Amino acid sequence: MIETNELRKGRKVLIDKDPYTVVDSEHVKPGKGNAFSRIKLRNLKTGQLLERTFKSGERFAVPDIMSQDMQYLYSEDDLLTFMNCENYDQITINKKLIGDQFKFLSENMVVDMLFFEDKAINVELPFFVELAITYCEPGFKGDTAQGASKPVTLEGGHVCQGPLYLKEGDCLKIDTRTGDYVEKVNK
Repeated sequence: MIETNELRKGRKVLIDKDPYTVVDSEHVKPGKGNAFSRIKLRNLKTGQLLERTFKSGERFAVPDIMSQDMQYLYSEDDLLTFMNCENYDQITINKKLIGDQFKFLSENMVVDMLFFEDKAINVELPFFVELAITYCEPGFKGDTAQGASKPVTLEGGHVCQGPLYLKEGDCLKIDTRTGDYVEKVNK
């Protein structure tokens, strides 16, 4: 059991028999009355966001979530196929389960698949991935005094802002948590 003051970003808790992960946590101490915490939670089964307030001292159960390294193999229609890296068993899940994170998946990528009650509920990607640029406007020299950027389309379909000097075929390091450009990768 964990208490309200232990709820930090990334912590997993069990609320109403569903596993949640803490997205944001704010401790509020009003002038009058008791202190409370305002918590944003993401349901690991459905991906739905929930914002709730909890009194100080409330207790939560920790869900029995198992993490397993899985290798992404391929997608077919709305289904994604992953392979267990240890025993080579294959699991097929629906694209809706991972939502927009699908744009960051590339073949043979190893991810952490979360299981709750022996059922795959979510996929945790690495914090950074390397993706190639499939389309971008040509860059222009100069006009960079203000840190200019341009939209760049990556191989999974994700669009982010990048520096003007980028061109098609370049490989970029992308933060999967925010979807932002980090740096150009030389291969």
